[in-house]
Amino acid sequence: MTYQHSYAQSIADPAAFWAEQAKALAWYRQPSQTLQNNPDGTHRWFADGRLNSCYLALDRQIELGRGEQLALIYDSPVTGVQQTFTYYQLRDEVARLAGLLRQLGVGQGDGVIIYMPMVPQAAMAMLACARIGAVHSVVFGGFAANELALRIDDARPTLVLTASCGLEFDRVIEYKPLVDRALQLARHQPRKVLVLQRPQA
Repeated sequence: MTYQHSYAQSIADPAAFWAEQAKALAWYRQPSQTLQNNPDGTHRWFADGRLNSCYLALDRQIELGRGEQLALIYDSPVTGVQQTFTYYQLRDEVARLAGLLRQLGVGQGDGVIIYMPMVPQAAMAMLACARIGAVHSVVFGGFAANELALRIDDARPTLVLTASCGLEFDRVIEYKPLVDRALQLARHQPRKVLVLQRPQA
């Protein structure tokens, strides 16, 4: 099947096309309906289906025999650090973080703001939230305290996940003082702040 053929099918009958694609997923609960058209003009896809994107990204890959394959490659031109994680390693790191989030009171449907630099732990944070059913919102690490405060008020998170600092080529940007200031400015107060301690700050 060519790309053009698949594309034509997806345009001609989107519900049938995506119902077929969904068969490739490992659902916890198969959806009974593919596309739901709502009276207000919006749509819901696979509304009664249930799956977990972290399971699909990690555990399912291990079940399919890819556990020793590389899942994440980190190569920082700023620090010169290079790290690799297999599916096994990444699953275990994510599971540990997911367990810690649960210990800190984060549950299904709770919000988590991820205010982190581009480090492997940022990807792990997103996956850990998905693993336990929390809703994450990534806030760009370069944002100032008032911008972060606006996003805290908007997302109303249970927890803020951050790092002690971010790095640019010529300077260290301390994140923790920015988070502290954002919490002073924000009306909503998360119950916890979890900080990845980096050696540079």
